[in-house]
Amino acid sequence: MRADVIATLRAAGCVFAEDEADLLISVAAGPDELDEMVARRVAGLPLEHIVGFAEFCGRRIAVDPGVFVPRRRTELLVEEAARLLRPGAVVLDMCCGSGAAATVLAAHGGVEVHAADIEPAAVACARRNLEPLGGHVYEGDLYEPLPDSLRGRVDVLVVNVPYVPTDAIALMPPEARLYEPAVALDGGPDGLDIARRVLSGAADWLAPRGHLLLETSDEQADTACAVFTAAGLTPQLARCDERGAVVVIGARPGADGAAGPA
Repeated sequence: MRADVIATLRAAGCVFAEDEADLLISVAAGPDELDEMVARRVAGLPLEHIVGFAEFCGRRIAVDPGVFVPRRRTELLVEEAARLLRPGAVVLDMCCGSGAAATVLAAHGGVEVHAADIEPAAVACARRNLEPLGGHVYEGDLYEPLPDSLRGRVDVLVVNVPYVPTDAIALMPPEARLYEPAVALDGGPDGLDIARRVLSGAADWLAPRGHLLLETSDEQADTACAVFTAAGLTPQLARCDERGAVVVIGARPGADGAAGPA
């Protein structure tokens, strides 16, 4: 059975056919469900939408159909955020999607975690992941749905905005382009439109020693750093070549290497 599934997936162009076959076999309730899952994968649906979860930072994150799938490169964003946490820190995951980043950070314990997204399906998914850990999820456009009680209190603002340039959407793999919401991918002409909006409002929400962390691309990194500087944040870059990940870490002037109540 396994060999047949691997052969079918490989013929459909799945690069990691063996790993995908093992995962599908492990979650299928029986042969009929396995056949259905394999057929959906061959048709191009994201593996995570088929099995209902993504592996992220060592956790299984629920991912519903139509919700942006957390990427492995985003683990760098979470790792850099985790380095900044102090006990009692207030964390906000902006454009949270499934809530993957917020969920992993909440699992550290001793922190207050909030998340927000404009997509109703993403918000519902994020609530399933985050609320059991005591986190809070809001639906709306960037800062608009947040409670006023968060103003000036956010120690770590984690941001994975859409940052694919509009003209590059058509070049994305079909499983992303066809099955993930465009609002979770399209970052405008240069990919930084949403990032600029986030940074323009950050001063009202960050705590005095707060940090804002933004995932971006290597090509956009210099421009993103300039946007941080214009917003009054001192930027530095973190990179992981293995994962193709770039994160801009912006600190409010006078902030040290950690964020949260002293």
